[in-house]
Amino acid sequence: MNYLVTGTDTGVGKTFCCCGLIKAAVAAGIKCTGMKPFCTGDTADVDLIADATGHGVARHLLNPVRLRPPLAPYAAAMLENRPIDLIAVKEAYQALSASHQLVLVEGAGGLLVPILLNYNFRDLAADLELAIILVIANRLGAINQALLTAEALQKVRLPLALAILNEVEAEPTLAAQTNPSILETLLPAPIHYSRFQNVDFSSALKFLGR
Repeated sequence: MNYLVTGTDTGVGKTFCCCGLIKAAVAAGIKCTGMKPFCTGDTADVDLIADATGHGVARHLLNPVRLRPPLAPYAAAMLENRPIDLIAVKEAYQALSASHQLVLVEGAGGLLVPILLNYNFRDLAADLELAIILVIANRLGAINQALLTAEALQKVRLPLALAILNEVEAEPTLAAQTNPSILETLLPAPIHYSRFQNVDFSSALKFLGR
């Protein structure tokens, strides 16, 4: 099983957590790669994924679609007046999947961010038969955002394999202190609590049966 790493919002730590999982998998002897099918804006996320993967995966496979405006892929493609090449994305994924034991596909923003007018990252996950890893920024509003994403997944019967509650502030707020117990009760998935700037994701990897 491979996974889409999505978030409850932009800026929640998807790339940080995705790279942490890749490094943990590689350290465990698993041939693992990340993939950023749609990169908009700068290429920092792709660079980090390439570094975490660490075995010279071709750039066009790690990132088959690059758009310069820092927007949702659909909006960025409209500004650049160029089509989104979904075939290239699917072919790149198939090539990576055939040569790796584990592929982590990082989305952009949240689950319903549009790639095409009527096609979003939830649709991509369904087409590629990916389970979902949901990164949640541990702050006020996290509960609502996490439950809305879980509901959107349940509507199309996509499995939520793991939620990562990512601490984004050095000093946890009251909301950050209470979110873990609330989400453990309400969210239909195992939860890994990632402390502020934690770099060890080996325990999170175990939730995926690795």
